[in-house]
Amino acid sequence: MFSTHIVGGEIFYDQINDSTYKVTVKIYRDCFNGQAPFPGIHDGMSPFVPSILTVYYGNNLILDTFNIGAPIVTNIPPTINNPCIHPPNTVCVEEGVYTYTLNLPPKTGGYYLAYQVVFRNNSILNLQNPGMQGATYYTFIPGPEIALTNSSPRYASFPPLFICNNVTFTFDHKAIDPDGDQLVYSLCAPFNAASSGLAPPPPYANVNYVSPFSGSNPISANPAFSINPTTGVLTGKPNLTGQFVVGVCVQEFRGNTLINTHLRDFQFNVLPCIVDIVSAYANQKSECEGSTITFTNSTSTNISGINYHWDFGDLTILSDTSDASNPTYTYQDTGKYEVLLIANPSKSCSDTAIQTIYVYPKLEINFPPENKQCFKNNSFNFSAQGVYLPYATFNWDFSSSATPNTSTLKNPVNVTYNQPGKYFVTLIAKEHTCIDTFIDSVRVIVPPTAKINNFPSVWCDPATVAFSNGSSSDLPVTYEWLFSNGNTSKAFEPIQIFTPPGIYSATLIVKTASVCIDTSIASIHNIIVNPTPQANFIFTPTVTTIFDPEIFFEDASSADVITWHYDFGDGSSSTFFNEKHTYTLPGTYGLNETVTNKYGCSDHIKKEIKILPEFRFWAPNAFTPDENLLNDYFMPIAIGVTDYQFDVFSRWGELIYSTKNPQEGWNGSYKGKGCEQGIYAWQVTFKNLVSFNNEVHNGHVLLLRNN
Repeated sequence: MFSTHIVGGEIFYDQINDSTYKVTVKIYRDCFNGQAPFPGIHDGMSPFVPSILTVYYGNNLILDTFNIGAPIVTNIPPTINNPCIHPPNTVCVEEGVYTYTLNLPPKTGGYYLAYQVVFRNNSILNLQNPGMQGATYYTFIPGPEIALTNSSPRYASFPPLFICNNVTFTFDHKAIDPDGDQLVYSLCAPFNAASSGLAPPPPYANVNYVSPFSGSNPISANPAFSINPTTGVLTGKPNLTGQFVVGVCVQEFRGNTLINTHLRDFQFNVLPCIVDIVSAYANQKSECEGSTITFTNSTSTNISGINYHWDFGDLTILSDTSDASNPTYTYQDTGKYEVLLIANPSKSCSDTAIQTIYVYPKLEINFPPENKQCFKNNSFNFSAQGVYLPYATFNWDFSSSATPNTSTLKNPVNVTYNQPGKYFVTLIAKEHTCIDTFIDSVRVIVPPTAKINNFPSVWCDPATVAFSNGSSSDLPVTYEWLFSNGNTSKAFEPIQIFTPPGIYSATLIVKTASVCIDTSIASIHNIIVNPTPQANFIFTPTVTTIFDPEIFFEDASSADVITWHYDFGDGSSSTFFNEKHTYTLPGTYGLNETVTNKYGCSDHIKKEIKILPEFRFWAPNAFTPDENLLNDYFMPIAIGVTDYQFDVFSRWGELIYSTKNPQEGWNGSYKGKGCEQGIYAWQVTFKNLVSFNNEVHNGHVLLLRNN
């Protein structure tokens, strides 16, 4: 009911005599979005809310509440003290001023005067749930033990109703103190309120800000808003449109005693303004550009044909000005200068930009590169070079591995490193406020290291050894391998064959020929080459048929063999040195024997055996399927065939049984029922594996039943 209208306020007092005080409460209302009137005013539409001032004393004891009546209401025009900015038509604020006279006799501990209102605008950006947060305005009247008389400070003027986004804002927020007390200014958090009417005793809770906003950082801005603690001048450059609650506190000191703190709570409306002209010029690229500086004008304006006036801040002459847009000026001396640019001078709408620039000679330093050095007895000398003045200072950083680590000499010498590697050296030179940095690197070379990587020391004859080179060097190297078999190699990773069995050695020599001339040697002396056994076997017969498929194997390997393994080529194997094996199918089979001796060395041999096919076909002429395990199946005998097909037919030519498996026969049934006794026809087709002909055989069979 009472939301969307409170945008700020404050309370202060004037002491009339020993016990009489005139209290002033100022409330500011949003009349563009607001609905409810000021407290104490009947508008005939909204519920009436009285304006209540509450007074406490001592240990938060309530003295009384006072209805301070209706305010005097005035409209604050949305103006800003800048003719180049067009005021918006979306901001309306009314000021309601309440005055009331209190009789408060002097009392130790003083009095607290508090006034509360609810609620704030729902659209505020820097508060959590702002429509449900109110405002508490209170002030303190000190007791006679602190000050016999006192009137509180009050602010001289109200801030502008709006400020422009991305435009630097400056406002003199100074206060006036009738007693001439010392005033100290700061940004602070306003106080919250839960309801209107009777204010509770202090202390009061601060409003709840949305992170990262706070009492000292109330507005999104760059640079951030700040207030001069002595003058009260508030400055900042907002960078986000919206409404923001701001609090400004002024502390009142008499001598070294804090008498009172006066808080003003107000709302800033940050808007995208129409600004006719903003004076600006580019920042100085470097503080050491030399004495001649070219200024780059970056003024923005929607006014055509504007003029410019520059004052380069050189107090030694009067001709340090220019009306050019992008002037160049040569200073007679080094130093710091305040340069002023006025855009559209002598016009009602003009703007001024002031920057501090530094005029110093160019500072450009470097140091010549140092050659690589060997780690042993390394010693580096450095020399600062470039453009600098005689009084320039230098700071070297050679890294933590150097002795010394740092130096302030112009030309440090005998810098040594305690570890090989690449190190970055940093030189920083300073002149006045100018700094230049140069970074380069030095290399400390590690001596070459020869290394033969680990590999198995035990081999079998003949041993084919691929040597792995693990050598390292920062410089180009040559490799020389010496082998005890009499061979040599200059390859990076050579391959050597060692035979006959015995113990061999290898030596690797690594050499550098520049910077660090050095040699490193690595050797191994335990390349053990063990004898390899000879595998052999005989088998009989060497050629046979499937009717005589039993083969006898006899080992004929060397005498040092301790394990054997036969692979018969049909999926079967054996570990006996002599063996007998029977083949079940004709074909050509590869025979493999693998043997191993006590050193784990092995050999294998492969031979071949042929099991020739045989052909036989015969079919019985009768069977008795009576499940007595005698002649229960009718099954032709086919040996040495492939592509087999066996079919049985009834006397009417109906197919009643069929199979492709030569090992399966007919049991005298059809569809699960026994067939009647009688004669049945059959047909067998296959390919003869001896003649390789396709054959068809037909006949009849008598099915007998013994009932």
